[in-house]
Amino acid sequence: MAKSASKKSSKSASRSTRSASKSAPLRVGIIGTSFMGRAHSNAWANAPHFFDLRRPVVMEAASGRNGQQTCRFAEQWGWRTSTTDWREIVASADIDLVDVCTPNHLHAEMSIAALDAGKHVSCEKPLAGTLDDARAMRDAAAKAKRKGVRSFVWFNYRRVPALAFAHQLVAKGRLGTIHHVRANYLQDWGHPDTPLVWRFDSKQAGSGAHGDLNAHIIDLARFLTGDEVTEVVGAVEETFVTRRRIVEEARVAIKGGAGRSKGKAAPKMGRSTVDDAVLFLARFKGGAVASFEASRLATGNLNRNMIELNGDKGSIRFDFERMNELQWWDHTIEPGLRGWSRIMCTEAEHHPYVHAYWPAAHGLGYEHGFVSEVADIVNMLGGGEPEVPMPDFADAFETQRVLEAAVLSARERGPIALSQVK
Repeated sequence: MAKSASKKSSKSASRSTRSASKSAPLRVGIIGTSFMGRAHSNAWANAPHFFDLRRPVVMEAASGRNGQQTCRFAEQWGWRTSTTDWREIVASADIDLVDVCTPNHLHAEMSIAALDAGKHVSCEKPLAGTLDDARAMRDAAAKAKRKGVRSFVWFNYRRVPALAFAHQLVAKGRLGTIHHVRANYLQDWGHPDTPLVWRFDSKQAGSGAHGDLNAHIIDLARFLTGDEVTEVVGAVEETFVTRRRIVEEARVAIKGGAGRSKGKAAPKMGRSTVDDAVLFLARFKGGAVASFEASRLATGNLNRNMIELNGDKGSIRFDFERMNELQWWDHTIEPGLRGWSRIMCTEAEHHPYVHAYWPAAHGLGYEHGFVSEVADIVNMLGGGEPEVPMPDFADAFETQRVLEAAVLSARERGPIALSQVK
């Protein structure tokens, strides 16, 4: 079993972080060992293989709830130590950055504790389960920033080469004045047979498809346009599956009914307390109108993260299920030649991040967005700049405000100005 991470005072940890050279190893501790824990671990392990980083990465410690599982996780993914107490990671003088990959309701406590201890923090999205928690995180990060401590948020789709390239096209004015933003993030895994995991519990998740999926496309819309939402005009919030099987009962069923006798009572059920779908309309400061849709019951859509921008000089559209491609309409060429074209965003000389990976048209995958984000984080902490803008807690708080405004609009059945959400 991997040894437990040593517990040292937060004061010495803070001194250690502040005194670290920009070229010194970046010692990372991760909290959370499930889906996102795996994605982040893969990224920390592989970024040094693909990118010429300004600082070496040391995968120091992993923390999870189950000791045996966490030990196996640490050994499998390359973490030097493991612990079941996340506070050990926060307090350890051997760690410079804390990576928070836990359910949403834990983000605030863990992130704020780490920031107060002088650690840099990279936190999964959405920033928090509630606006109050997100605000507290933003404020703690602002205080820590004055001492040289940085915050980062894992909006990993910004680092898909096609979307990073789209951001650059918009910044260069290739779309002109943007009139429309259409964004939807559709999945279908939330069917009635899906058990009552934490993502269906509002106390842990805060919201359902809204916080999980709309958070991504709100961030993408803000990132691509360089603009901010000023009003949510109207919204719909719906829960289609109100009761789901309790997780432990579902696990027994998956294993073939072990422990069940014929005629035994039906599995224990619990109430889903989050949305399955949220749709809303919005206005941007620059004059564009927008539509956003997130659903976990859009049958036939596995991970369809789509966004389209229409400007007076051109349009772009993207679908993550074809993540290496960007669709482009150039309205500045002569009318007879206009048409949607496909750009394979795999050219190292032209498309962000591709220089670190494979030859042209040797497509990238989901994991590479995380690898590229690690590279940007490490290089920023080494005094460099990211290839495209990196969201910090203050940036992610603006996305959280839009999430909140959409919920208020759905429940109050009316428009909500972002000036009302603070």
